[in-house]
Amino acid sequence: MNLSDSMTAGQSAKAASPSPLGRVSAQEAVLARLRESIEDGTLAVGSKLPSEAALASGYGVSRSVIREALRSCAALGLTETHTGKGTFVVSARVSTDLVLGRYSARDLTEARPHIEVPAASLAAERRTDDDLDTLRGILDDMLSEDDPEAWVVLDSAFHLQIARASGNKVFETVVSDLREALGKQSGTLNLLADRQRVSDEEHSAILTAIESGSPDGAARAMRDHLAAVTAAIDSLDGA
Repeated sequence: MNLSDSMTAGQSAKAASPSPLGRVSAQEAVLARLRESIEDGTLAVGSKLPSEAALASGYGVSRSVIREALRSCAALGLTETHTGKGTFVVSARVSTDLVLGRYSARDLTEARPHIEVPAASLAAERRTDDDLDTLRGILDDMLSEDDPEAWVVLDSAFHLQIARASGNKVFETVVSDLREALGKQSGTLNLLADRQRVSDEEHSAILTAIESGSPDGAARAMRDHLAAVTAAIDSLDGA
């Protein structure tokens, strides 16, 4: 596939004929190349990207890899996808506030500590044996999961289960409502900030505190986790 079907003739051969990418860190590599092409003007603002199928063929990766990279481009404010029309470059600079479905990264980072920190604290007091079994099972799956998309689903499930274990229906409902945005945030951070394994360690600390029945420890571990997420988001505009 030749990317020149959506680029001008004067654009670089490097971007027009991408070499196939290996399986390891394929999503990161695709995103890095797309971002580079947008930021250096090879893919100019207003231009239309090739289809998912064309990009997948050109980079030698699956369409799911391309789809995740495009989602992250959109979250960074670089592109927009319009149903039936395609994906277009809308900015050559990363937005200072990621777009994550119905919510922005700023919305999430401001709200989550007021929801998930007290939820974790209550979970340490009220969790049942079934709650702990479910949390352990999710975390075990996360630790062994190599598929980024599957890990993101588990990440959202972990946070939702903590809210359920709190015994507070308001917390559970709010976190459930945020699942889509949380998934988009996790996926983007995993691609750009290599957060997956670090998050595993932070989740383990949260679960350990909940298992031990320590409200203060669970609140502290969740607060530390959310602070690390916020720091990773803040670093993206200079990545």
